[in-house]
Amino acid sequence: MPDRLHRRGFIQLAAAGATLAGVAGGAQAAGPSETTADITTQPAPQFGDDFNTSDIIVETLIQWGATHVFGVVGDGINPLIEALRKRRDRVAYIGVRHEEAAAFMACGMAKHTGRLGVCVGTTGPGAVHLLNGLYDAYFDGAPVVALTGLTFHDLIGVRFQQDLDTVRLMQEVALYNVEVTGPEHAIMVANRACRAALGDRGVAHLTIAKDVQMMPLSVDKRSMRNPGARTSSSWEPPIITPSAGELKAAADVLNAGTRIAVLVGQGALSARDEVSRLADTLAAPVAKALLGKAVLPDDSPFTTGGIGDLGTSPSSWAMKTCDTVLILGSTMPWEEYYPKPGQARGVQVDLKPDRLGLRYPVEVGLMGDVRATLQALLPLLQRKGDRGFLTEAQHRMGEWNALLDAVETTARSPLRPQMVIRAVSDLIADDAVISLDCGANTHFSARCLRLRANQRITGTGMLASMAPGMSYAIAGQLAYGRQSVAIVGDGGFAMLMAELTTAVAHNLPIKVIVLKNNALAEVMFEQREIGYQNYGCELSPIDFVAFAKACGADGFRCERPEEVRPAVQAALASPRAALVEAVVDANEKPTKPDELRA
Repeated sequence: MPDRLHRRGFIQLAAAGATLAGVAGGAQAAGPSETTADITTQPAPQFGDDFNTSDIIVETLIQWGATHVFGVVGDGINPLIEALRKRRDRVAYIGVRHEEAAAFMACGMAKHTGRLGVCVGTTGPGAVHLLNGLYDAYFDGAPVVALTGLTFHDLIGVRFQQDLDTVRLMQEVALYNVEVTGPEHAIMVANRACRAALGDRGVAHLTIAKDVQMMPLSVDKRSMRNPGARTSSSWEPPIITPSAGELKAAADVLNAGTRIAVLVGQGALSARDEVSRLADTLAAPVAKALLGKAVLPDDSPFTTGGIGDLGTSPSSWAMKTCDTVLILGSTMPWEEYYPKPGQARGVQVDLKPDRLGLRYPVEVGLMGDVRATLQALLPLLQRKGDRGFLTEAQHRMGEWNALLDAVETTARSPLRPQMVIRAVSDLIADDAVISLDCGANTHFSARCLRLRANQRITGTGMLASMAPGMSYAIAGQLAYGRQSVAIVGDGGFAMLMAELTTAVAHNLPIKVIVLKNNALAEVMFEQREIGYQNYGCELSPIDFVAFAKACGADGFRCERPEEVRPAVQAALASPRAALVEAVVDANEKPTKPDELRA
């Protein structure tokens, strides 16, 4: 069984200056090696008799480190909003145009920082609108607390207006899912919700009837079994490492290998130094799943870049020709990009035991935090004298980068989207916070963004939903106060583009790069690939520059190669929210790695 090393003990053993991004190796902050929110060790808050249920919930969220709450006001949550208003100097309420965006922003806050994200939706449709963004958090293990309203407690279940069973609605998406019955109950369950979201890495949901939200603590009566204990917000997650025997078994497999390939995902985001040392010791190329793109910067001599349909041919080659594969914090879904069963011996490290062997039949599955596990494993590994496999991967990566350079710098009309992404990659700040959407734009971004050491990046993983990119960017801007850039397609952007007004209203100078091809391009090519005629993929053109200016943001347009860099530079230099409409070739296919041509 895994050993549990207390967080303070682990930090004392860690290398000087090292930090922990993420919590216990789960769905960690999508960045190089920054810490998440400080571990809370605050005493239990004191609630006066004049506190109502809403006051207690909001105070508890503040105790747990919540800095922002995203939502849309509504009659069914007015007491919650009032509790937020009274504490606006301690927690910021960010009013948005659609609850789906609120949930994406909460998820983006959690993904970018590892801290608690919070969203709120009113009774009925408000709660329903949250669902898509909450599923994004559910699939990618982002800690989010969702608050929803219910109709008056004595009108539940009698077909009153907006009488929707929100507990049942959230049954799958929420790992903690409770209707709050009063302020005494809120004292207990609000803490439990925060602890569950952070500890189990997912969505916790509290739903509260409108009159219960207003109920003062003074009129609520505890049951005989409730002693009135005030649970504190102290939370220090254990760092889990495998046993010595399990580590030796993994080391034996890795020491026996001669052509070792490594696959990293978001579970390895806190382990940059350890992954680099491991790759050097084993002479192993490192392929990166999309949400693990920041594990190593793209100029690392050990990485072969992305993997899967939006990856690189060197990563595909490494997996096809290795005799041993090490999977670190990833469940990358494209099984055709793993070694063939029986080709390679496998070792996998993941905090979630149900993910061990999920994609590839590994010989040794280690349940544990990736960083802590590697620190324990590295002393057991023998340095490879034969560096040929890594050297060949580096040679292939050089050829791949030369091919990408040719693709990205080809001056032709219609404009290639790769040229736009290359310009963004070259011009953004060294510590930029980058947010991706989903679609053909994701393929181009995953390949053409050369991520630097201090840049952060996130996107939608397993849910693969269109529309979250700008919402993530808003969350990233609020979290870090530095350059925050979203790269989106026109299809996904149009779904929630009203949130540009949210950025303007809150003076958030986000930058939005819209790849405009007037089509749902990825679906268009998927239809063609299976022999269908294109149908339903065309989009009516939108003047996004005019839209941006109507929202109070700056707007810039590029359609020819010589216009790209000036447009991107102008947007990045703007002190306000700014958008670049890049009109690109709809027929530029988001190719698989081996299909890319200059």
